[in-house]
Amino acid sequence: MLQLKYYSYDLPFEYPFTIAKGTKTHQPTLITALGMGNMYGFGEAPAIAYYDVTVDGMKQVLAEKKGMIEKFALTDPARFWHFLHHLIPGQHFLTAALDIAGWDLFAQMRRMPLYKLLGIERGAMPVTDYTIGMDTAENMVAKVRAHPWPVYKIKCGGAHDIDAIRALRAATGAPFRVDANEGWTFDEAKTLLPELKALGVTLVEQPLPRTAWEEMAALKMISPLPLFADESCRTEDEVKLCAAGFHGINIKLTKCGGITPAMRMIKEARALGLKVMMGSMNESSVGTAAIAHLMPLLDEVDADGPLLLKQDLAEGLTYNNGLISITERPGLGIRVTGPKPSAAFPA
Repeated sequence: MLQLKYYSYDLPFEYPFTIAKGTKTHQPTLITALGMGNMYGFGEAPAIAYYDVTVDGMKQVLAEKKGMIEKFALTDPARFWHFLHHLIPGQHFLTAALDIAGWDLFAQMRRMPLYKLLGIERGAMPVTDYTIGMDTAENMVAKVRAHPWPVYKIKCGGAHDIDAIRALRAATGAPFRVDANEGWTFDEAKTLLPELKALGVTLVEQPLPRTAWEEMAALKMISPLPLFADESCRTEDEVKLCAAGFHGINIKLTKCGGITPAMRMIKEARALGLKVMMGSMNESSVGTAAIAHLMPLLDEVDADGPLLLKQDLAEGLTYNNGLISITERPGLGIRVTGPKPSAAFPA
């Protein structure tokens, strides 16, 4: 019989983190632990205000459904996801945390690293970026200088985006990725894209509002840069919709519901000729480890959550000039280090 435990944290950022949707100084997050015997698998669901996801809300759902979850016989993590999908419909973030924990635990039971259980070959892998949140140009430059990195993700969506990119370009020769978080109009994007390309930007995420399908299709026709869907591709039923307006999709495990649907999204995106990126929602190393095991399947990756936080919750990921290494321990290969919220926290 499964044992379910869960713990909440409020993790401080190194810098206030600002995107087009707002600013936060801390990342609230929920850690789930699924146990069997002396083994525990872990997952993570960060709370995101603009998706109306709160830690308290997720804890309430778990309190109500704990008994039913613990009765599930974990013989197949994909079946566990389908069980959760029907048990807590619409709870994609929480489903993701439980799905990741299920895969972690099952891989430990099989004594295999997760990537091997999933049949993924370790080979060439993309380099993760380091995200620079929206700020004054002076402060953004200071962050770049404090964190030398081979590629940066620049949060945009304001009136002075191009000025900030120019200032950053004067400070580093590293490539830039730009994430507008739905912050531009069609005319703004049409004007900005050629200028961004000239400034060494390699791709742009979600320039327009998520349902602006016709405008995105028109923008794709004239864009000198690859355009990646983020908010427009929350779940697997939206992958096909993105093919007309984007060159690629950015999959977020929390938004789609975990590893199980993410694997299907990758397969469908490839069939549609779309590039595949996987992104962070400011997870600690617990949630980021799940991304790391899938990296050989990706063209691009944004998995810098632990780098942006003052406090991490696990060890087992190593960052070296943009490359992420994992251990060969079974499951996710992480060890949750705390701080432990209670004496009952599983080892």
